Amino acid sequence: MIKKLLFLTLFVCMAVYLSSCQNHTSTQDHILTQYFKDTTSGIKSGGIQMVTINSPKGNFKVWTKRIGNNPSIKLLVLNGGPGGTHEYFECMESFLPVEGIELIYYDQLGCGNSDNPKDTTFWQLPRFVEELEQVRQALKLDNTNFYLLGHSWGGILAMEYSLKYQQHIKGLIISNMMSSCPDYGKYADSVLAPQFDPKILARIREIEAKKDFTNPEYMELLMPNFYAKHICRMPVDQWPEPVTRTFGKMNNSLYVTMQGPSEFGIGGNLANWDRKAQLKNITVPTLVIGAKHDTMDPNHMQWMSTQVQNGSYLLCPNGSHMAMWDDQKTYMEGLIKFLKATSDG
Repeated sequence: MIKKLLFLTLFVCMAVYLSSCQNHTSTQDHILTQYFKDTTSGIKSGGIQMVTINSPKGNFKVWTKRIGNNPSIKLLVLNGGPGGTHEYFECMESFLPVEGIELIYYDQLGCGNSDNPKDTTFWQLPRFVEELEQVRQALKLDNTNFYLLGHSWGGILAMEYSLKYQQHIKGLIISNMMSSCPDYGKYADSVLAPQFDPKILARIREIEAKKDFTNPEYMELLMPNFYAKHICRMPVDQWPEPVTRTFGKMNNSLYVTMQGPSEFGIGGNLANWDRKAQLKNITVPTLVIGAKHDTMDPNHMQWMSTQVQNGSYLLCPNGSHMAMWDDQKTYMEGLIKFLKATSDG
């Protein structure tokens, strides 16, 4: 009798366990199906949507692409440069979909797959803010699901957009960007420049003084001595292909107009941009990401996280300006933790 009872108990436990496993698997399958379900109508485009941007000088198309569906976490990424592309964010595909996070690429006007008006009067920060707002509306993003990540120049755009339109945002990520271009210039001169070999720095300064920025020697000196140490912290010939692809497609007109030709500080029309005093007006949950070897001052970025009303800070100790590549584990785990925690309230 005891053996029969033990067998019966074991049988019931096994049945309950298997049923639980089947239900769990069924739930997981349902979540996966919903995430990858294409909810668009008409001809399928793999998540690509061209958004019409209205301007006083006519209409233009900008390129966007969705990966996955998540009604509560939709992350739109703003590329750096200015004048880069979305492509260096492709590393996120190895981390976000498995967590069920919807990823939205967006090439700003003049960048990558989007139209290029080839008119420098378009390269103004306020115009880019209004462009982003038109993209948000077209993609039907709102404060129940819209997370905005801006990296480098994209961080400037994200801050400026948030100060005007944060009522539409659920969460903000400022990645590897200070809140003051003049302060960045001071950091470049006082902290980054002294790390160069004095002879190399002297030659770089000589080329800059002559405004001989098209001289191939300029980049030949900067790539191993600056880019490989502070932009993407690995030998340049080992840079990931999406990174080199982005740099290969840089819109130099856009870059020089807004950033300026020099790599030390900002000398274009962003030269005097400073939002330190307005950070207190950002109320949405905000994650600021910095890196120890960044071109941007990590202490300044940590300070930024204390100035917004609901901020947190993530330091990538092994990373540089593109910490999503050279300190991936820290960057991605911190980003995912912030997105999920904010979504959960």
